Amino acid sequence: MPYFVVHEHHAKHLHFDLRLEKDGVLKSWAIPKGPSMNPQDKRLAIQVEDHALEYGNFEGIIPEGQYGAGEVYIWDKGNYHTVKGALEEGHWEIYMEGKILKGNFVLLKIKGKPNYWLFIKKKDKFADYNFKLKLIHLHYTLQNDFLWINLLIIILN
Repeated sequence: MPYFVVHEHHAKHLHFDLRLEKDGVLKSWAIPKGPSMNPQDKRLAIQVEDHALEYGNFEGIIPEGQYGAGEVYIWDKGNYHTVKGALEEGHWEIYMEGKILKGNFVLLKIKGKPNYWLFIKKKDKFADYNFKLKLIHLHYTLQNDFLWINLLIIILN
């Protein structure tokens, strides 16, 4: 079964990258506001260049001066399968089995706008109308700050 990964990407502008394994590569979309489990949210997804399959496991820092410079974290990962439609048709419904993204989603091509899509959660038992996007980076930052504060307390005592 093919896999997907969503990267939380702290580049020049915070965004999320949806990557779906298909045809030996990771088909990729930048989602400025991040994915949502709320079917009322229609998220803009801008299709970008395909990435190598190995990139699906990447977490780390892309150095300054390189394309996409900034911190990259895996926000969610799992398997998916096609429910109906196809990427090539501009209407692709998929079933995602991630830790956060679960159930049916659809990618809809916006007519007249090359590379512009909508990424929408379908109404199903996993839909969450109160969904709030949580950043992985904030967790790491707070955890690291907490460790530094504890270290300083120990040193000062």
